[in-house]
Amino acid sequence: MIKLTQYSHGAGCGCKLAPSVLDQILHTNQQQPDYKNLLVGNNTRDDAAVYDLGNGQALISTTDFFMPIVDDPYDFGRIASANAISDVYAMGGTPVLAIAILGWTIDKLPAEIAAEVIRGSRAVCAEAGIPLAGGHSIDSPEPIFGLAVNGLVPLEHLKQNSTATVGSTLYLTKPVGVGILTTAEKNSKLLPEHNGLAAQWMTRLNSIGAALGNIRGVSAMTDVTGFGLLGHLTEMCEGSNVAAEVDIQAVQTITNLTEYIQQRLTPGGTKRNWMSYGNKIRLPKPSNATTLSDIFTEHYSTLSIACDPQTSGGLLVAVEPQSTQEFLDAMHAHNLQAYTTPIGKLIPRTTEEYVTIM
Repeated sequence: MIKLTQYSHGAGCGCKLAPSVLDQILHTNQQQPDYKNLLVGNNTRDDAAVYDLGNGQALISTTDFFMPIVDDPYDFGRIASANAISDVYAMGGTPVLAIAILGWTIDKLPAEIAAEVIRGSRAVCAEAGIPLAGGHSIDSPEPIFGLAVNGLVPLEHLKQNSTATVGSTLYLTKPVGVGILTTAEKNSKLLPEHNGLAAQWMTRLNSIGAALGNIRGVSAMTDVTGFGLLGHLTEMCEGSNVAAEVDIQAVQTITNLTEYIQQRLTPGGTKRNWMSYGNKIRLPKPSNATTLSDIFTEHYSTLSIACDPQTSGGLLVAVEPQSTQEFLDAMHAHNLQAYTTPIGKLIPRTTEEYVTIM
């Protein structure tokens, strides 16, 4: 049996460049043209670009692709597609069209395996109610798959990660731990009872995002992917000029991950994440460590969860108090009542750190 993960150096959103590296790449002193209809570009670290169509609606445009995070090609196609479509939901929009991005190692992997990846993608696109309408493929050293996705959103329903307000409560619509489970699987140390568990969560669409776009008191929204919970929350806080307090015990995990953490079965992206934004985080206890690397070692159990790279993770939602019941009703309507316990709150920023772990 062919194992796709053996043909790639990284896995899923763990392939992402570290936030600090991405900042260097995107930094420019070149003056950019002023596109008056471009509502969201790369001036903020949001999930997708947004363009005002001039008729009360906006076009959401995004792309996401990566190397295999699971061995099964059908599941790989499903996961990569759900992950890409999630960016539209994270902006409060409804997806309308997808285009495939495929890189394939033709000399090592049969075309029939790639066909299974596409079949998985079509299945998820069909679930989202959109066509997989075309795409582009190349011969590449490692297998790669993803989508470019377009969506639509009424302007008044557009959600961003840079509009969070003080006093909003934080919720997360999926558990975390994908990076840990997939690392255990890649190292052949996944417990039998956990087979397929990560894939079940990664293939779940974040379709509730379109419903949350209708709620005025959802002050900000983003999806939690390769930078981990702390990374995407830090982006939200930086963009909104607020701070956050997070109850790490309230953050649900896919299953009990203690045994895997004790075996150090965390992806390399976890520490890379921490090294990129650890100086913006306040930990529960004062540390005697003087470097971010030493602090990571000292708080390994907590940071293994908080910085774990997610693929097709849940939506991180900031909800103003007056809209709490409307938000909870929407969660129940989408069978997400298990994720209605707050994980934190947004407060005024008074220190150098953006996020405090309680």
